[in-house]
Amino acid sequence: MNQVCESCMMPFKNDTGKRESEKYCSKCYSNGQLHGEGMSLKEFQAMCYNNMIKDGISPLKAKFFTFMIRFAPRWKK
Repeated sequence: MNQVCESCMMPFKNDTGKRESEKYCSKCYSNGQLHGEGMSLKEFQAMCYNNMIKDGISPLKAKFFTFMIRFAPRWKK
């Protein structure tokens, strides 16, 4: 079983919401839908960065975590 979200790379142990999928965290997948569908990687990264800042993550950490998203299976082409 995966230990990180296949969309945003967030470790599942840090997911505070109720997960509905084995592949995605509660922030990327809820109500039966994968969030950010149709977004480019850059758009998705910007959305994630803004949400991390709102959640109180420091800008430096948020930048690093946002950079790591490009390595998630969802974004590999």
